[in-house]
Amino acid sequence: MTSTPLEEIIIRHTTPEDLPAFRELRLKALKDHPTAYGSDYEEALLKPLSYWEGRLAIIEKEQAMFLAEHNGQLIGMTGIFRNMTKKNHHSASIISVYVRPEWRGKHIAEALIRTCLDWAIKHEVVIVKLAVVTSNASAIRSYERCGFKLYGTDPKALYIDGVYYDEHLMALEILHPKKE
Repeated sequence: MTSTPLEEIIIRHTTPEDLPAFRELRLKALKDHPTAYGSDYEEALLKPLSYWEGRLAIIEKEQAMFLAEHNGQLIGMTGIFRNMTKKNHHSASIISVYVRPEWRGKHIAEALIRTCLDWAIKHEVVIVKLAVVTSNASAIRSYERCGFKLYGTDPKALYIDGVYYDEHLMALEILHPKKE
């Protein structure tokens, strides 16, 4: 594949029209990289259409899903979900980061993550967290390049095919200007 400049890749909110392609991309991510996600491919495959519609929903101030697109093809995705209880409303979590294998190494994951961080800034989130399996060195490097720091490890966070996987817990604190 020839090199594609990052400016030719569009990062955008999901739309209802994205449903078939989004579902296909998500299922591919779950099937090809089961240790990267808490969701299971077989379970996701059986989910009703309403589940997938909910995943795409943009609920301003609560959640957003973003897609990376090139020439009409979805090549990556991620989401950010704000915690909605009174005591943890200041925090949000990045989830479902995925870039198709043939598009990796082009900093698309970082562009997606930075879009989530822009959303967090807009909505005055103070801290953004994520979890990443400890063996996923390339993802960890991407998160570190975006400013995330390791703050702990969740032992045996995932159990897949008889094997336990630990997850690193990472966070990025967002400093907001003081309101006068």
